[in-house]
Amino acid sequence: MEKDKNKKRNLILTLVLIALIGIYLGALQADTTAHSYAITIIERSSIYAVAAVSMNLIIGFTGQFSLGTAGFMCIGAYVTGILTIPIKMRDQIYYLYGMSPIIHDIKLPMIVALFISAIICALIAALVGWPILRLKSDYLAIGTLGFSEIVRAVFGWEGFGTITNASYGVSNIPPFANIFECVIICAVCIIIMNLLINSSYGRAFMAIRDDDVAAEAMGINLFRTKQLSFVVSSAFAGVAGWLLAIFMRSAVTSTFTVALTYNILLMVVLGGIGSVSGSIIGAFLVTGSQEWLRFLDKEYMFSDIFKNLSGTAFGAMKVPLLRNGFRMVIFSILLMIVVLFWNHGITGSKEVSWNRTINFFKRLKGSKKKTEVAA
Repeated sequence: MEKDKNKKRNLILTLVLIALIGIYLGALQADTTAHSYAITIIERSSIYAVAAVSMNLIIGFTGQFSLGTAGFMCIGAYVTGILTIPIKMRDQIYYLYGMSPIIHDIKLPMIVALFISAIICALIAALVGWPILRLKSDYLAIGTLGFSEIVRAVFGWEGFGTITNASYGVSNIPPFANIFECVIICAVCIIIMNLLINSSYGRAFMAIRDDDVAAEAMGINLFRTKQLSFVVSSAFAGVAGWLLAIFMRSAVTSTFTVALTYNILLMVVLGGIGSVSGSIIGAFLVTGSQEWLRFLDKEYMFSDIFKNLSGTAFGAMKVPLLRNGFRMVIFSILLMIVVLFWNHGITGSKEVSWNRTINFFKRLKGSKKKTEVAA
């Protein structure tokens, strides 16, 4: 009885939360000019959440240290750009190399490009995974990171200029119609991955992560299961690339560097390895923090802060340290503080749920009452 009551309560709370998010997004969409900055942060965070969950699928749930996410995002982004940019603009974009006549007149709807991006990334992952998944630990990380850099080098090579436009990349990709389109697609992708994790396949992934010898003794095919996890993770990384290309309206190799891989890995570790909700929180927290701290990259005069001192010798001095790049110094310090207090990530390996949230506030209220009584 109590269990059914909790389920009903959780369902109502979930629906209320979805409604509140919908109202907030609707308010932002109603005036995109005034709320363009907030819309940008939400869309970027949602896209990185998909990439973080896809990385967590292979690292946190299967225990395979793969760092090839940026490479598959690059593939997904370029496939999207090549297939969706307006035909009449292709000669202007490919003015240096000219676009290959084989693909010049092929233009597909965005949703079709999404599935093609995912399928191509999955096929490449299946081929690459055959030799590379036989490696373990750091060697697997180095191998997948090397693959990511090879993808960047190939896409930026002049020999493929008629397809990828080399280092110039592709531009004028049609944007999202509204913020709902981006957020809903990201939410659907995360829900699908979460359903997979909670299925029998997901339990096989976690069995390999916990003890691959015991998993094999139970009849789990280690290589096939690892390959399945790698293929699914890569397919959704390709979808994240599809989303990022539409968000940025371009695809350039300089976007998908090693720094992007490490940034996504940071989201996974900060949120909690082996937690879907942790990856989502990590994505929003890291992206939001990096944006909110941008004011630290500007050189301020003391007179800008203390208006009444304007024109004095003191007011003419610059605030020390505040300059381009200082934002990342402060961000790194904040990360170190978070890791010191939550060394397993914000959520650990657990998922955020209504039951845990309510119990947390109950414990917090109980400890407050005890403190008041003791005082």
